[in-house]
Amino acid sequence: MISVVIPTGESHRLLVPTLAALVPGAAAGVVREVLLVDASASVDVEEIADAAGCEYLRGAPDIGARLRQGAEAASSPWLMFLSAAALLQDGWTREVHTFAEQTERMDASGRRAATFRLALDGFGVTPRLREALAVGRHALTGRPRPEQGLLIHRRFYQALGGHQPGPQSMRRLMAKTGRGRLVLLRSQILLPE
Repeated sequence: MISVVIPTGESHRLLVPTLAALVPGAAAGVVREVLLVDASASVDVEEIADAAGCEYLRGAPDIGARLRQGAEAASSPWLMFLSAAALLQDGWTREVHTFAEQTERMDASGRRAATFRLALDGFGVTPRLREALAVGRHALTGRPRPEQGLLIHRRFYQALGGHQPGPQSMRRLMAKTGRGRLVLLRSQILLPE
């Protein structure tokens, strides 16, 4: 059903928990494949990919090029782009499956995408304020933080032109998605603060 694309580089130490959070999706048949597009040419990332049953692709240093490379290599109609340090929280599998099914049933897969609700790892007021600001930003501008992940049908991805080169590639793609066409899912994505 979905292909997960994760650009990797120097963050391979955080990759194992990210992949572990995808296991329920694979067990439920929601995740068809996981592609790790690595810029560091790290033996560690290649070994992690092999042990976890992921596809390893050696990519360019540019993150936009790596994201595009992963999307082109993916075999599923739905693409999910995640940060190597992102942890999807409980319930994401059901919600992603429901979103994809409903979007296809309404024939809206060429004009709707989804992102996850931000949760920051940490205690105290500061992380909670940042989470609230992220929700407020999404409500006002329709643009979440790029680290919140993106679930998008290949047809919509291609219509938007996919990821372009440059460090702000994910931010630009989310902006092109447009206000009101990027749904904020209830499921959270936990990111390091």
